Amino acid sequence: MRQFTTFNVVNKAENLTPIVSPAPPAAEAPPRAPRSLLYSTSARIGGSGLDSVAHQSLMASQEAGFLARAIAYDSHQNDIPSSRIRSLRWHPVRLLSFLDSPNYYGAKKHYVDWIASRELATGRYDLFHSWSGDCVRALRTARRMGIPSLMEIPTWHRNKGRSIPVRTKLEMQQARAPWRERVLNSMLISRQHHLEEYELADILLVLSECAIETFLAAGIPRERLFKLERGVDADRFRPAPSHPATFRAIFVGALIERKGVHHLLEAWNRLRLPDAELLLVGTVHDEIKPHLEKYADDSVKVAGFSRNVEELYRQSCIQIFPSTCEGSAKSVYEAASCGLAQITTRESGDVVVHGENGLIVQPGDVDGLTEAIRTLHGDRDRVVRMGRAGRERILAQFTWDHFRKRLLRAYGVALTRGGSH
Repeated sequence: MRQFTTFNVVNKAENLTPIVSPAPPAAEAPPRAPRSLLYSTSARIGGSGLDSVAHQSLMASQEAGFLARAIAYDSHQNDIPSSRIRSLRWHPVRLLSFLDSPNYYGAKKHYVDWIASRELATGRYDLFHSWSGDCVRALRTARRMGIPSLMEIPTWHRNKGRSIPVRTKLEMQQARAPWRERVLNSMLISRQHHLEEYELADILLVLSECAIETFLAAGIPRERLFKLERGVDADRFRPAPSHPATFRAIFVGALIERKGVHHLLEAWNRLRLPDAELLLVGTVHDEIKPHLEKYADDSVKVAGFSRNVEELYRQSCIQIFPSTCEGSAKSVYEAASCGLAQITTRESGDVVVHGENGLIVQPGDVDGLTEAIRTLHGDRDRVVRMGRAGRERILAQFTWDHFRKRLLRAYGVALTRGGSH
């Protein structure tokens, strides 16, 4: 087995009952279909994470015969003909790569948006699909020209379900900053930028019921929201023949506080479980290092980023993913596909059903997380049953084929409702 870095430094649950809202009814695909789709993203096409989502989205429209053009940062795949992709890998914004990351990536998004807006203005397209933060100019053009549009949102509404003024005190201060600072700020994707995109797009593609609630709280009608769960490669992410003898829990994702890694470390430290390991797979960010020093013992292994994460899932018994804010975490799909029981939060997406293929705890509830881990550690038969149920749920609902079919339904809805709000 692969060797991992070891840190020698990383009560009772009150509520393991999930808070579940009824899922929206599945949208029926109308008879209409687009003739010519323009797709834009500041990500790559092909790869991992959002790059793989872009790839699968284009596969759907390519197979259906209506992909006209894709605008993307780069392309790392062979399924979509290069003649249909405008790659911006060598775009002029690269000259600004010396800037801080938020400014540089914001400038890149603005450039993708500008290119997409000019392309839409040619009048060659009858449907536009882009991503939150990438498309405010293009959406203005689409609205002006009567082109139906969809915008994909990888997390929640920017206000996260809270009541926030149109402009906060900090945002007003930034508007009055010295001119050099205002120039840099203009490269960022502001909250107002996102809010305008939400109003302009005909259909908002969101990832989970929890995410939908943040848009409903902001007053966006539910009929403009289409729940588009992601998918997973069930052949690549497949179960191991059997679980390891050691009770190995795995976390896969960036090691940051937003994903609840500090809560996981604290809970694991409390338990001191016999014959157990916690494997953390992902880039270690500075904010989590103090928690590793405080809570991690010899049972905590840090693997860092891995390109063969499926092998690490297959060496594990459960995944623990106690995130406080996600759209729908890809690791939850991957772990379920690999036949792992999971302990997660409702905020992490809708893949895990409490008591069926995992346990759902409240974000930030270290007591509840501790008890959930203890429960699964003490019942390996239940772990196996939950893992099997997770794999079955993936095969029934969450392969990439399911994703592509859902996306085509969303396109039909956008064509029917476009311009109606």
